[in-house]
Amino acid sequence: MSQSASLSDYRTALTTPGAKLPVLASALARLPVAMIGLALLLYVQRATDSFAIAGLTSAAALIGVSVGSVVQGRIMDRVGPTRPMCVIAGLTLAFVGGEVWAVETHQAEWLMVLLAFGIGLTEMSVGSASRSLWVRLVPPGPVRQAAYAYEAISMEVFFILGPGLAGVMTTLPWAGTGLVAGTLAMVVGGLAFALTPTVRSWRPNRDELRPQSLLGALASPGMRTVALAALGFGVTIGFVEVAVPAFATEAGAPSAGGLLLSLWSVSSVVFGVLYGVRPWPRAMHLRLPVLLAGFALLLLLLVLPSTMFGLALALLAVGILITPQSTAHSAAIELVAPAGTTTEAFGWVITSVTLGLAIGQSTSGQLVQNYGTTWSFLAAAVAGLVIAALVWAFRGTVKQSTLTTAALVSVEEKLG
Repeated sequence: MSQSASLSDYRTALTTPGAKLPVLASALARLPVAMIGLALLLYVQRATDSFAIAGLTSAAALIGVSVGSVVQGRIMDRVGPTRPMCVIAGLTLAFVGGEVWAVETHQAEWLMVLLAFGIGLTEMSVGSASRSLWVRLVPPGPVRQAAYAYEAISMEVFFILGPGLAGVMTTLPWAGTGLVAGTLAMVVGGLAFALTPTVRSWRPNRDELRPQSLLGALASPGMRTVALAALGFGVTIGFVEVAVPAFATEAGAPSAGGLLLSLWSVSSVVFGVLYGVRPWPRAMHLRLPVLLAGFALLLLLLVLPSTMFGLALALLAVGILITPQSTAHSAAIELVAPAGTTTEAFGWVITSVTLGLAIGQSTSGQLVQNYGTTWSFLAAAVAGLVIAALVWAFRGTVKQSTLTTAALVSVEEKLG
């Protein structure tokens, strides 16, 4: 099955009837996706003067996201997105308000961590719903692949804007500005997405609402391999997201940490568009481990610089393999996820990435606090290579799922 798309396919996908309003609303909702976690980390770090505590708080939020995205995805597959999102919006506001109160009144660290978990747990899974909506809007083929690539590329645009906005807002008179502003954007955008006519008309396919394994989408061995690749991606990113702001702080420019992180998303977006047109390796079961291993090797470049300018150049180079991995994870879901679990399957990808981020951030916080940023960058590369080796070992599960999907498509084409 081809997983490539031409530039015209991007235009066709985005101009599909019924796509415009959800695309615009989901863009607002996902804008702060890379902003809230970093804003929370920097907010707590300024309040406690500890990267270790801030790393644990941010990790708790990410663990919450990892749980909430799967639960929300499974519910949306059964009843659609509108009602769940309306309920979750109110819970998100409540947990963020509680976190601000805990930080401002210097409550116990365990309470800040617990409330951060609630923030992540109730973070609106607009990305999962938006990705699944394309299954209902466009048929299988290059246009749908272009839509998936758009989802990955747009996320990288938000990763360009998010860290920079978080870093700048943290320097304002009140360090919690970024957390609150990001939350409001997510809630407003999420509610707008949920209430668009296209999303409100979302009805589950009754033929796919049969009883399923408790594992849901993870009942597929290929899906478990995709989740493992996403975990490795998250772990490596998590290490860097703590080490880069720490590097900037050591250099005497703490507000530049978020801006530095935005740089690797610039190269990611530019290269990601080109990669979507001509992806390599072509075979998905090879693409997943190769891209992760290549990314891990590129991370070794971050060990070399001793200046902010040098680190900026290294981040630009490292970023070229971010969007290709995100696009591969999204495209692989269509090959490996059981029928009727598309939203949940993407939720598992988000869960894997965020669990990886939590592991990477919490470990990186300890390494930075005790040994310095160099060891954190090295650990990121080693962790990525180890997990890439495991994905390579299980690549056959994705290959088998790909062959099965191709056979089903061939049968459908012959029948109709």
